[in-house]
Amino acid sequence: QVQLVESGGGLVQAGGSLRLSCAASGRTFSDAAMGWFRQAPGKEREFVAGIDRSGGTFYPDSVKGRFTISRDNAKKTVSLQMDSLKPDDTAVYYCAKTRRTAFFASLSYLSDQKSYEAWGQGTQVSVSS
Repeated sequence: QVQLVESGGGLVQAGGSLRLSCAASGRTFSDAAMGWFRQAPGKEREFVAGIDRSGGTFYPDSVKGRFTISRDNAKKTVSLQMDSLKPDDTAVYYCAKTRRTAFFASLSYLSDQKSYEAWGQGTQVSVSS
């Protein structure tokens, strides 16, 4: 069974940066796509970044150009570099792993929460104005 553990959250001023990391345990990692989601108080959980098996990356317009997702299959980790942070980025951030998937994925697949079979416990990111 896969377990995902996020780290790196915290409090930062607007315009600052944070780097989140997610470590996966279990046998499978490289045969799945990975994603980051976030949930702000009173709002639904939303997609913020995804990376498929080929290393292709996908972002919604709200974070494109500011967030960068990367993965290290040897270390079984996925990271999210967040730059130019805004108060609207304040949320709990979750790492997630899909079921075994094709080498290339699509934005529609990676942004769909139903594509994911495992989730981390979340890490809080707070951005002050």
